[in-house]
Amino acid sequence: MLRYIVRRCLLMIPVVFVISVIVFYIIQLPPGDFVSTYAAKMAAAGDVMTTEDMARMREQYGLDQPWFIQYFYWAKNILLHFDFGYSYNFNKPVTAVIGQFLPLTLIVSLVTMAFTYLIAIPVGIYSAIKQYTVGDYIFTAIGFLGMATPHFLLAVILMYLSYVYLGDPLLGLFSEEHANSAWSVAKVLDLLKHMIIPIIVIGMASTAELMRVMRGQMLEEINKPNVVTARAKGLSEMKIILKYPTRAAINPIISTIGWSLTHIFTGSTITAIVLNLPLQGPVMYNALLAQDMYLAGTWLFFMAILTVLGTLISDILLAWLDPKIRTEYRGA
Repeated sequence: MLRYIVRRCLLMIPVVFVISVIVFYIIQLPPGDFVSTYAAKMAAAGDVMTTEDMARMREQYGLDQPWFIQYFYWAKNILLHFDFGYSYNFNKPVTAVIGQFLPLTLIVSLVTMAFTYLIAIPVGIYSAIKQYTVGDYIFTAIGFLGMATPHFLLAVILMYLSYVYLGDPLLGLFSEEHANSAWSVAKVLDLLKHMIIPIIVIGMASTAELMRVMRGQMLEEINKPNVVTARAKGLSEMKIILKYPTRAAINPIISTIGWSLTHIFTGSTITAIVLNLPLQGPVMYNALLAQDMYLAGTWLFFMAILTVLGTLISDILLAWLDPKIRTEYRGA
């Protein structure tokens, strides 16, 4: 198992390098750059920048160099100084911008991910065991509704219901009195209250999808010979369900961890805009519009790293849960 983990970690190094090159190249594909976007904004405000002013600004920011030269300095600064560049839009280092928004983004995303798996797996098991019962039909209907309802529409509906029944639409992640205050028990409780709607909205589609996957996998496993044999031996039904079909059916769910977290990150952007959440999604969206390449590139690179790490965690968990994977690796 240790050899497997070490080998997978070593394979991550070239993957991360290739991803960084692709990300940096892609963010420079749209025509123009930050200077041209900035000049257009200045022109709209009635202040026209000359060609010489734009050239000096490009030279100042290093945007007059070919993309591979810019990438070389960006990668060198990351490796030697953990410096991801400067955000032209925010007028501060990229690390400062990400540090401002990343903690709350991670909190919301990780709690949403936990909500997704803690709801989807038990409900999927229940629906398979109680196939074609009233409970199964109810959860199936909720699942289809969750997958079909757009995030922004569900957010608006929940805000409306919250305002009607609680007198507060629960916009943002903090009430006005706690937004700029120091952390305290009251502020944490206020954060938890405001996280209810974002977690439901962001996690609903993923939860509904994983419920259906878990149900389908359980139905395939629940009547296999090993399960029938266990029943013939007189084992309790609960022990049989947890030991055999659940362990086999959960493999496809575990394999989704690699993309689930980044899916939650990207899926939260529209929700964050609608609910006025101080998360990284709207910042990323504005960075792309303004062609703030170092901020946009760093965030895309970070999400790619999350996908690689998530895939590594998925592979390790699958190897731990499924002896066949460990056996195939040793035989390779």
